[in-house]
Amino acid sequence: MPRLSLQLPLSEADVRSLSCGQQVLLSGPVFTARDAAHKYLAATTPDNPALPPGLIGGAVYHCGPVTIRDEAGHWQITAAGPTTSSRENTYMPDVIRRYGLRAIIGKGGMDAGTVAACQQCGCVYLQAVGGAAQVLAEAIVQVAEPYFLQEFGAPEAIWPLQVRDFPAIVSIDANGHSLHESTLADSRRRLRELLAAK
Repeated sequence: MPRLSLQLPLSEADVRSLSCGQQVLLSGPVFTARDAAHKYLAATTPDNPALPPGLIGGAVYHCGPVTIRDEAGHWQITAAGPTTSSRENTYMPDVIRRYGLRAIIGKGGMDAGTVAACQQCGCVYLQAVGGAAQVLAEAIVQVAEPYFLQEFGAPEAIWPLQVRDFPAIVSIDANGHSLHESTLADSRRRLRELLAAK
């Protein structure tokens, strides 16, 4: 199956046209967010001037990047692997609804609350490859000054990134389907069949 090139930010129509299992290449703005950022976003409002422009209707990447400053003082990302997304299950449905997110990038899937919020609001969950942090960093073409660096520290700060051809797979679509749940159900069914055959 060929990879579908997507330009961020996505429209609701773009999102609702995607299906579980599709391979995509993302280009455009992405914002990293981990535990501290999700807790903060859930407790504030979208009109908060401290938030980065473009977050509303944007794409959030569950990632704590490894960052350095080069000799010119510019930020560079040396590793940008996905964080386990289930850590954000408590906050994610509210954050999707409050900020109108169109895409979440991470690894490992998310719970039924996030699946429902994706279906309701027009958002997708995109699975990035775990264990390929340096390879994924190569898709980052620009890094802006981070938000909440002093408050949260570098891994937990919100980093505005520009990506080009960032690879991912649609694993929760906006139609209520979850590749993670279907795979789990198939695995349980197969296990029952194997146990019954003994």
